Amino acid sequence: MNHVIKAIKARRSVRAYETKAIPRDVLSAIIEAGNEAPSAMNSQPWRFVVVEDKEAKKKLLAAALPKAKMITEKVKDVDPERYEAIKKRYAELPDPVYYSAPTVVFVIGSGMYADHSCPMACENMMLAATSLGLGSCWVGFGAMVADAPDVRGLLELKEGDAIFGPILLGYPKAHPPRPPKKDPKVKWI
Repeated sequence: MNHVIKAIKARRSVRAYETKAIPRDVLSAIIEAGNEAPSAMNSQPWRFVVVEDKEAKKKLLAAALPKAKMITEKVKDVDPERYEAIKKRYAELPDPVYYSAPTVVFVIGSGMYADHSCPMACENMMLAATSLGLGSCWVGFGAMVADAPDVRGLLELKEGDAIFGPILLGYPKAHPPRPPKKDPKVKWI
């Protein structure tokens, strides 16, 4: 099988990581893969903030977790079973947002092309991580930190910046099974 297709099929959202640090050259290769993503008008509207520091991650978690819990409450009436599973995760894990990943990469974009281009950089990074034997996860709750002043400073967020990702990276404790996939909906013309 083609190695790109193999990485696409092997990529999983990993939520349990070993504590082992990722070598800088491996992280650089992943970021370079993100930087190679296509972008509208070749705008390349992204920058990358790599967070490995434990104290910085505590600040991120403190800013994100209350918002994640608030949004989770909205799931209660819509999907009670999912709500209970998420509540259990909040109770059991020390970090139910960033999953204690050794590395968190924030893809930060600005400008009119960021919404279309930055997610492609994120996907490139996750596929690169998979091809290098790492796990990754794109965590939407983890992006809900932009209004915390200390986090804004930490990430050097400016007016008009948006967080895409963040992308968790690390050596997986286990490889999650392939989730069920629906057949693609295709119209041939």
